[in-house]
Amino acid sequence: MQSKAKSVEEYMAALPEDRLEAITAIREVILKNLHKGYEEGMQWGMPSYFVPLSAYPAGYNCQPDQALPFVGFASQKNHMAIYGFCIYMDEELKNRFVADWKKSGKKLDMGKSCVRFKKLEDVPLKVIGDAVKGVPMKKYIKQYEDQLQQTAAGKKVAKKK
Repeated sequence: MQSKAKSVEEYMAALPEDRLEAITAIREVILKNLHKGYEEGMQWGMPSYFVPLSAYPAGYNCQPDQALPFVGFASQKNHMAIYGFCIYMDEELKNRFVADWKKSGKKLDMGKSCVRFKKLEDVPLKVIGDAVKGVPMKKYIKQYEDQLQQTAAGKKVAKKK
């Protein structure tokens, strides 16, 4: 369920009271651990942190006019979710993330790049912070470009250069 909010503040202000605490805590842990260079804004109807086009003009390969997504979060109809683009591009980080989450004793409901949860108590915030902290922007861009080269879309982009 995409929000029509134009800013993260507008998104947060529209949250139902029962979700505001959890989403605020997720946002705070991301901001506390986010490396320099990433920007906060709205992408695809959710608050997101991304590599700005000024730092990576090629943008996101599926939508080159969009900044390269890094991590985001959303309040969906039946759950809340954290979208860790940075996690699914790094197998080692993903494995550590999953192991650390499980060590926390919290149930992990994870898709390819999203972690779904119902309430703040379901989320080990330190695990989220460690994942965000583990990927400086230059490293993330390199991982992204390495991943892209393994895809048909990436091979087309490389030929155009």
